[in-house]
Amino acid sequence: MNTHPPETLLVDTRRVSCDGASAIRGGAGYRSASLGHPRIYLEIDEHGYVDCGYCDRRFVLKGGPADGADQSDLHDIAEGSDPGHR
Repeated sequence: MNTHPPETLLVDTRRVSCDGASAIRGGAGYRSASLGHPRIYLEIDEHGYVDCGYCDRRFVLKGGPADGADQSDLHDIAEGSDPGHR
């Protein structure tokens, strides 16, 4: 079954960080650590995207191979070609 990731973010760099709470705001710059997960750093590979193992957010490199593609199709392609990729 193909499903879309819960959230897809377009980014400008191959190296990204995710804490699961960056979009949860209570005011200017407020981040509630209790609503997220430990901050992790991820590297976008040749597929043009990377998924967070905690919250399943997908980070897509602007202008990369995954930019503008159907995200549910990308999941199947990555699983078939790279067993370590989610």
